[in-house]
Amino acid sequence: MRIGILGDIHGNVEALETVVSALQKDGADLFVQVGDIVGYGPQPSKCIEMVRDLGSVVCLGNHDAAVLDLLDTSYFNQFARAAIDWTRDQLREEDLAYLRGLPLVVRQPPFTVVHGTMHMPEQFGYVISPVEAIESLQHQDTQLCFVGHSHVPAMYLANKKALREMRVVMNSEAEVSYRGFDRVLINVGSVGQPRDEDPRAAYGFVDTDEQIACIRRVEYDIAAVQKKILAAGLPEVLANRLSLGV
Repeated sequence: MRIGILGDIHGNVEALETVVSALQKDGADLFVQVGDIVGYGPQPSKCIEMVRDLGSVVCLGNHDAAVLDLLDTSYFNQFARAAIDWTRDQLREEDLAYLRGLPLVVRQPPFTVVHGTMHMPEQFGYVISPVEAIESLQHQDTQLCFVGHSHVPAMYLANKKALREMRVVMNSEAEVSYRGFDRVLINVGSVGQPRDEDPRAAYGFVDTDEQIACIRRVEYDIAAVQKKILAAGLPEVLANRLSLGV
């Protein structure tokens, strides 16, 4: 099976369309999305529609939860809160119904999908180092687990009986064989708002037959989405950061 993994999209249609096209050329049999379809970007409804029409396996992200009033946004920065308030007014009832139906964790062997950490999915914690990875891996009961949230790509490969001997891959792009590892945790970065100083859209690709996991990048029309952000009246910083990958 060839799995295309979509990281945080955040209402960025230009990035999403480019990534989906790349994954279709890669021959993806199944699409997985790790949450945060909405937030920050100017086309949240269209992104929900695209993810739904792909038949994607999807979990709930913190920005998705926030627009449903399921999450206190007091810890969000002012720009993220402004985007959440704006996004609520853009979504149709069918969009809200779709988001309400998303679970925190999806287990579909051989993989699990969760936005933040496996050990406390409802807290939307970050996996940003081997410390957090070990905690999640201890609760992981499938060979593969796909996460998002940090917008920074990384792969943690280990065996359940020796988690502290894990192999860590933290590259903007990577192709790794996971043969011989029974626990693999992959953060594929972000489709719509990368934060690893590489503004290209990030996505993941896994071939379970060949046991190969990839983090790939693709350029998209950043200027077009920046214009839409400004035209929508969203904070200018949300447009500017896309060019910098921060």
